Formats: sequence, structure tokens, C-alpha cells
Amino acid sequence: MLALLAAPGPAPLTLAGAVTTGRFTPGTAAALGLGGTYLVGVRAVRRRGQPWPAARTWTFVAGGVGSLLLVTSSALGVYAGTLFWVLAVRNVTLLMITPMCCAAGAPLSLLRELLPARARSPLGRALRSRAARTLTFPLVVTAVFLAPLPLLYLTPLYPAGLDHPWVGTLTGLGLLAAGWVYFWTRFRVDPTPRADPYLVSMGISAAEVVLDGALGLAVWLGPLLAPHHYLALGRTWGPDPRTDQIIGAGVLWIGGDLAGLPFLAVLLRRLTREDARHAAEIDAELDRREAASVSAGGPAADAGPGGSGDRAGPGGRHGEGHGEGHGEGHGEREPVAPRLWWEDHPELAERFRRR
Repeated sequence: MLALLAAPGPAPLTLAGAVTTGRFTPGTAAALGLGGTYLVGVRAVRRRGQPWPAARTWTFVAGGVGSLLLVTSSALGVYAGTLFWVLAVRNVTLLMITPMCCAAGAPLSLLRELLPARARSPLGRALRSRAARTLTFPLVVTAVFLAPLPLLYLTPLYPAGLDHPWVGTLTGLGLLAAGWVYFWTRFRVDPTPRADPYLVSMGISAAEVVLDGALGLAVWLGPLLAPHHYLALGRTWGPDPRTDQIIGAGVLWIGGDLAGLPFLAVLLRRLTREDARHAAEIDAELDRREAASVSAGGPAADAGPGGSGDRAGPGGRHGEGHGEGHGEGHGEREPVAPRLWWEDHPELAERFRRR
């Protein structure tokens, strides 16, 4: 039976307790409200006869809302203030897993489908504004995504979040917001102010891997964080504070990298599809221009001055045509045919020659 606890305490955490322990918090209510609102919106869109992919619904509800419920209502939420490594799991989830799944569910597109036509224009203008484009510039997004965890663990913000619940709540919301901005602009499932290449996102992910390693080493080898809080709990079970922090450092290092693997898989798939679509567009353009060139310069155009018809001449005067052609060839230079636009592009010219 689920044991609803009012607050996290130093009771021993066992495997059975990890499954049966839980509590109802404002975060629980927020997660349930978010998931319910999304499902109501999906149902309204489908009632209009408009399709909505089931994969988006499952990703948002099961992945996004489910992970949020896990870190706020399960044993992870109950023991977040008792064990360092549990709080590390919660923070990594709030920054990477929950917003990644929510962004993949395309909630802005769902909202746009539900809004009346007069309300869509302001939303579109806001997304296309200069301020939105500046705030979603890759360097800005990189700083927004990479800065929260180092600021949390390497400043007094970490002990403050343990001592004051409202600080911890604001910290969790900040992690969610930072992760949402990053995955929203990188996935590009929803409308975004910018359309940066997916290779930029892979570069940011590489920087995030390096920073995760540096943060993990700093927490592992550094001094104890918030020792007064953990020692005041009087916990006699589980790992000692130093071992607890080392485990948490591994969560921040390796757990952060593992959480980013699904994101990289999605990026690679979207990058492959985008490249295939771009290649198909180039082939179609080359076919169209080739057809236009053939129709403009057909057999009738080849029989011009100096051509085979001119050389034969009326009455079969081959010698006269040859002499005139010879004289004209020495007297003036033949016009140079204009080059097509793709002939100066190495990739397209090579592809067209292969065709």
C-alpha cells in the first residue's frame, strides 16, 4: 500500500520502501493538471477530424508527465532532502528528461491548433520577433542549458535549497524552464524563432558531455556540500556523507550523458531525414532545369548559322558553305553559351555529371 508521507525523513530506504513510498505535493497536482490539459487538447483536436500522432501523446504523457510525477511524488521526491544522490537524480531528470519528453510532444503546436484564428497571429508575431530570435540564439541557448547545474552545485544555492523549501521549488522550476528552452529550440517539432542546423545541437551536446564530466569531478573531489544539513539528519543507515556525494557525482556525470542519448538519437534521425529531403529537392530542381534546357535548345535550335543545314546549302553547294563557314570562323568569335547556375557548384555539378 502506498504510504503517503508528509515530509522526507531519515527512515531507512529499502527496495520495498522505494516502491511503496510516496507523497502528494503541489508538484503532483501540477503534473496531473499538465497531463490532463494535454489529453483534453488532443481529444479536442481529433474531434475536429485533425490527426495528432499518438507517439507525441505517449511521449508527453508517459515521458514528460510520468518523469515529473516520479521525482515529485515517489521515493525520489520523498528522499531528495535526505540523500545527496537522490537529489542529483531529481535534478538531472528535471533538466533533461522531463523537458525533453515534453518538447517532443509538441505542446505549442497543439495549443496553436486549439486557439482561434485571431489569437494565432499574436503568437506567430511573438515567435518571429527580434527578442525571441535573440533569446534563442545558439550561444544563448547553450548558456541557458549548461549553466544551471554548475550554478546549483558550485554556489550557496545548493544548501539554500535544502534549508528553504521555496528556494528548492524555484530551483526545480528553473531547471525545467532551462531544459524546455533548449529541447524546444533543438528538436524544432514546435514552431521556433530560429531554424539552426542540427549540427549546432550536436556541438552543444558535445560541450554538455565535457561539462558533465568537469562538474562530476568537481563534486567528487571537492568538499562536502551542505554538510550541516546532512549531518543534522542523524542518519545511521545508507552511505556516509562522503560516499553519498561520490555516488551523486557519478549521477551528475554519467547519468547526464545517458539521459542525452535519446536526444542524440532523435537528432540523428531528423538530420538524416532532412538530408534526404534536401537531396530530393536538388534532384527535382536539376530535372526541371534539364527539361527546360532541352525544350529551349532542341533540334530546331541546332540548325542555325554554321550548322548542318547551312553547310549543305541550297542546291548542295557544299564547297561554298564550307568556305563561308571557314571565313566566318576566322573573322569573328562564336558566341559562348551561358553557364547554368549549378555548373559552378562542385557538389551539384558532380551529381549532374553522374546522371
